[in-house]
Parts: sequence; C-alpha cells; structure tokens
Amino acid sequence: MKYTENALNLLTAKTFKNIGDAWIANNWDDQLSNQTLIELLRKTAKEDVNEDIFLKVKEHIKEKFEKLGNSCDGVTALGDPDFPEYRGNVKPSDRPNVLFYKGNLDLLSKKNINIAVIGVLTPNEKIEQDERKVVDLLSKENAVIVSGLALGCDRIAHHQALKSKSTTVAILPTPLNNIIPRDCIPLATYIGENGGLLLSEYYDEPKSHIELSGRFIKRDRLQALFSDMVILTASYTPDSIDPNTTKVDSGSRHAMAKAMEYGIKRGVIYNSYNDKDPKYDLNRQIISEKPSSIVIDPSKPEKTISDIFDSLKNIDKNVNKGEQCNLFK
Repeated sequence: MKYTENALNLLTAKTFKNIGDAWIANNWDDQLSNQTLIELLRKTAKEDVNEDIFLKVKEHIKEKFEKLGNSCDGVTALGDPDFPEYRGNVKPSDRPNVLFYKGNLDLLSKKNINIAVIGVLTPNEKIEQDERKVVDLLSKENAVIVSGLALGCDRIAHHQALKSKSTTVAILPTPLNNIIPRDCIPLATYIGENGGLLLSEYYDEPKSHIELSGRFIKRDRLQALFSDMVILTASYTPDSIDPNTTKVDSGSRHAMAKAMEYGIKRGVIYNSYNDKDPKYDLNRQIISEKPSSIVIDPSKPEKTISDIFDSLKNIDKNVNKGEQCNLFK
C-alpha cells in the first residue's frame, strides 16, 4: 500500500481533539518537521501533544493501514503530488485532505469531465430505464460517472457506465475493506480492478450509528466537489409521502445542496409524466430553486446532453488552484 510520510503525519494530526478539516485546510504544510508540527498542534489541540504521544499514535495508524490489505492501493493527502484538486468554491471545513483509493486516481483529474449521477434507493422500472438512457449518453461523451455505490440509482449509474464502456468512480462512506451495502461488493471489486476508482476518507470503523450517518453526508459532498455537474435521477424530499412505502429516502438532497453551495452545475431528470410521483419530489423542488438547474427530459435527452458538454468544456476549472497551492507557500 502506497503512502507518504506527509499522509501519515496528517492523519496523526487529525486524531487530536480540536484538529479538524478546517484547521488542516488553513494550517497544513507538507514541509513541516515533526517538531514544528507538534508545536503547532499544541496551540490548538485540546489534549496533550508531545513527540512520544505523536509517534505512538502514528505507529498505531500504520498498524491500521496493514488491516486494509489489498482492498486499498494507497493513501494520498493534501500536499502530496498526486492529491487531486476539487471543483467549485469549497469552504475550508468541507475540503478533503486525505483519500484512500483503489484503482485509477487520475479519474479525479480536472482534465476529465466528471458527472455525478445519484438518486433514490428504490427506483421503479421507468426510473431505471430513464437513468440508463442518460448515463449511456454521458458515457458516449467520455464522461467519468461518479456515484456513491448505494443500492438503487447509484448502482445503476456505475453499472451503466461500465456497460457503456466508460469509467466510473465510487465514493464510499466506509473503509475500503468494509464496503456497504454488501450486495455491492462484486461491483466495487470490478470497478477497482478494471480501470475505475474506489474512494474513501476512512481507514477505521465509525464508533457509533450517528458517526456513520455523518459519514454518509460527508461522502455526498465529495460526489459534488469531485464532479463538474451533479445529476439527480429521482429522489424524495424529507417531507415526501408515498402510499407505497413507510420509509422515504432523501439522502440525495445533501449532494445536490452542496453542488449549489459550491457553484457546481446541477441537473435533474424530469418529464411531466412524473408530476404525481413522490419519488420526484426533490426533482420538482430543485427545478423551482435559483439558480436554475438543467432539466433533462428522458424522452428526448440527446440535445440537452450535448449542450451540457458544450458548456462544461468551456468552464475554467482552475478557480481554486491558487487557494490550494497557497497552502504550501
């Protein structure tokens, strides 16, 4: 498993109380010596930090790396040459700083056009049909399809990308050696070993159900900031009422909200024949919001998809390059 001393130091720093992602974004320098880093941590951490403690924690993390085994090709961290740039205008506390990966990390490069396709866990046959049509068209334009490897629309997006001879990135809320849902393990294995990419911010298990829920939400922001556009297939809102189920899934709203916050393009699949379907409540809500999102009519998506790619090819993807580089001066 590939990793640098910089990545190990960053992960060690993050274990100390009060050292979070915003602190890393504002203070991290990959050229810091251990002594200088420890002195810097002492100013903010709400617990004791000395060289012995730091090195002990660091060694413990290395031991956890070993448990990842072949599930992980490597770790890259802020300051490493291969650490990918994000898209959009992202606040410090949301910026990723360490990524565990299996597969082709270059798929996150800004040289690619990355499009996230997300949606409900329980799509019906028509939703799946519409999604596959759209993903197939995106794939034919050489888009990298990004999603979250959840059941339903996420799994469909990954599968159709592979079927259409494209590449796909699966962003996970769990360590790479513990993929959930279990039903998606074969798909994850195929993606990681056949030119795709599996991505996670985690090397250890969550300590509680609340922490796990938070990881799902944090995963959703990565879907947005590593994509040039986020497309919603179908989703409920938290207030949706569906007579056919007592449990409505509205997790897609997190990625869509982050895309809007970061200034990343948003699209929704929608046609008037969905007007009374509660599975499209979030689509309707997003259509009503400003700034306007792009509506993809699944009955005739070709022109809209073509226009999307024309606009994405003209986007300046270097808007955050300066702010990321400044961290290392």
